[in-house]
Parts: sequence; C-alpha cells; structure tokens
Amino acid sequence: MKGNDASHDAFHVWRVRSLALSLASEEEALSSNSDSLVELAALLHDIGDYKYLRDPSEEKIVEKFLEEEGIEEVKKVKILSIIRGMGFKEELAGHGNSENCPEFGVVQDADRLDAIGAIGIARCFTFGGSRSRVLHDPTIHPRSDLSKEQYMKKEEQTTINHFHEKLLKLKDLMKTEAGKKRAEKRHKFMEEYLNQFYEEWDGRA
Repeated sequence: MKGNDASHDAFHVWRVRSLALSLASEEEALSSNSDSLVELAALLHDIGDYKYLRDPSEEKIVEKFLEEEGIEEVKKVKILSIIRGMGFKEELAGHGNSENCPEFGVVQDADRLDAIGAIGIARCFTFGGSRSRVLHDPTIHPRSDLSKEQYMKKEEQTTINHFHEKLLKLKDLMKTEAGKKRAEKRHKFMEEYLNQFYEEWDGRA
C-alpha cells in the first residue's frame, strides 16, 4: 500500500484495526474467538482495492497470503468474504447483509467510521486531491440513486459531492449497535462542516 495516497495508506488500516477490535469488544454477538478473524480482515481489507490496482494479479494478494500463512480454510473463506463484501459499491448492489457473519458488520462499520467525522473529511479531500478533482462546483449536482456501476464509473465529480453521494449515508448503514452510536457524533460533525463550507463558499461567513 506504500504507493497509495494518505486516504488509503497504512495508517488508515491501523485505525480500522483498532476500531474493529474496539467495536467487537462491545458486541455481545461476538465471542473472544472472533478477535483474530476481525483483526486479520481489518488489516487486509484494502489490499487489492480496485481504486489502486496497478496490476490484475494484485487482486489475489490476500488470498495467496492467507494460504501461505496456513490459515485454516473456514477462517480464510470468512476473511475473504468479509473483504469482498464490505465496500460501499457492494451495498449499492444489495450485498451488504451481515446476518450470517457478525464479524462482517464489525469490520465494515470500523472502515465506515474512518470514512466519516474529522478524519473522514481529511481523507475525502486527500483522495479528491490525488485524483485532481474539483473541490466544489455548484453546477455539478450529486448523483442520486446510484447503482454499483455508476458509483464505480470515473466520470467527472467534485469532492464535496462525495459527501452527499456516500459519506452522509453511512450513519444509517451501520450494522452494529456500537457502530451506530459512534457514527452519530461523526455524522453531526460532517453536517456542521458542510454548513460552514457552503457559507464560506457563498461569501456569507
């Protein structure tokens, strides 16, 4: 991940790991035996991210790593299932169900918590800057009712629109009770930030 910009670097992974383990400790549905599964899925969740693929072979890095480390098959399948299903694009495609795997909800919520609040705002502008996106353009409206294909499409969009197309929706998509509680404060901070941003943009503040 060393070639990634700071929105999806190793520090992001460490934060998600810490958040996931913290959420797991608060979830009654999870046993202490789930910790290693949660930790591995959190640590590996952004390896081979489609946004940063430099070579198609990178999609298999995690699977090869787990095999080389001798991770038992049942655990390996669960980890890969969590990683492949936790993206926002999968939620748009209707694949965001965590009922059969409580660890999935914990890792996904941890990743989403790092996408909102103060750090989420910083990451959003970092990613937008890395792709040379326009900061804000009032004539370009946020896309609504996005499909997975539309979300992944690299058409011209602004960084501010990403808040409306994704980040402001994450609070209501949290899977765990612990994640929902933490998301409230981070979500409110983003709303306050956007209100201030628009006032300054329009010269009202």
